[in-house]
Amino acid sequence: MTVDPGLCFHRSRDGLRLAYRRSGPVDDHRPAVLCLPGLARNSRDFLAVAERLSAQGHRVLCPDWRGRGHSDRDPRPERYNPQSYIDDLAQLLALEGVERFIAIGTSMGGLIACALGVVKPAGLAGVLLNDIGPELPQGGLARIRNYIGRDWPQPDWPSAVACLKAMLPTLGLQSEAEWQSLAEASFRSGPDGLLHADWDPRVADALARADALPDLWALFRSLRDIPVTVVRGGQSDILSADLVQRMEREHPRLRSVVIPWAGHTPTLSEPACQEAIDELCAASR
Repeated sequence: MTVDPGLCFHRSRDGLRLAYRRSGPVDDHRPAVLCLPGLARNSRDFLAVAERLSAQGHRVLCPDWRGRGHSDRDPRPERYNPQSYIDDLAQLLALEGVERFIAIGTSMGGLIACALGVVKPAGLAGVLLNDIGPELPQGGLARIRNYIGRDWPQPDWPSAVACLKAMLPTLGLQSEAEWQSLAEASFRSGPDGLLHADWDPRVADALARADALPDLWALFRSLRDIPVTVVRGGQSDILSADLVQRMEREHPRLRSVVIPWAGHTPTLSEPACQEAIDELCAASR
């Protein structure tokens, strides 16, 4: 696989080579946009979002978590935890000289965005939570752990697409092109000529430690004074309509968007999501 334009690297405090994508102009008068992927996902999930926001003049940073995408896999899998991810983000923000930013977080990335409300309250200007909230249903977590806890070697791209369709039957993608894009963001060619999952399967162990997470409601409440948008997939088994209503009671100015046909998670390229992102960016200046 060729190296993508905009792909950059930095070193974590514990010595891992971590990748991120950088696009758009530096503009000291508006916050940067930090795009945070899900548990087993990487920055390629945000290629379309970053391209669109960059064209509007936003500076966009999209990290690959350790063990995903172009970032090194951690020889100590116990470091696949929120504290490591937050430390890695702090390194990245310091390297790029970012003081204020909007966080767009998908699934686990949304929980990290909530944590930034505690860790970097002066820097966080707005948050979009993509199909995630301050409660984690065990059924949905078990489903996710079942598929991310193993490699899925495939002989070619049509097989990779078929694998994802079987793995994620309620995802709700609307075209073959979307499934192909998801496959290209989920698999990478290996030295054996097969396509392999582009994440370290050991990240699944983090879900076994979900009961050791901090109070997620407290993290969510740290966002009360900034604009927050919640996107929910109408078929999601992670974020329910009832939970969104509870979040609205905690954050009276919270905006919610539902993509009726989508499962966990919407792509954020849906027109309603694009409109919501634009409004969040305008409200977060």
